Amino acid sequence: MPGPDVPSAPFFDLVYFDKWVHIGMFGLLTLLWSFPFLRSEKASLKIFVAITIGSIVYGILMEYVQKYFAFERDFDILDILADGIGSIIALFWLFYFFKRKQEKNKPL
Repeated sequence: MPGPDVPSAPFFDLVYFDKWVHIGMFGLLTLLWSFPFLRSEKASLKIFVAITIGSIVYGILMEYVQKYFAFERDFDILDILADGIGSIIALFWLFYFFKRKQEKNKPL
């Protein structure tokens, strides 16, 4: 969406609404990319770390696309930071769910 088309309000600037959106979107992106692996027998912590790194790299690349190729969009290093935070939060959730899955499937 072109930058001028994004609605603005003083409240959104006060609470850094844009950064929270980035955190949420990249957390969800990481979880959705990981979900098929979480449910499979091939699940491993390495896969989840690789997906998280891929999500972070995607966020960095999208900021550079905005800088050099997108019309009326800006590069923002804080967006990259927010993307990474969201992805890492999702990684911690994945570790938690993976550990629970392993404990549930552990023979007595």
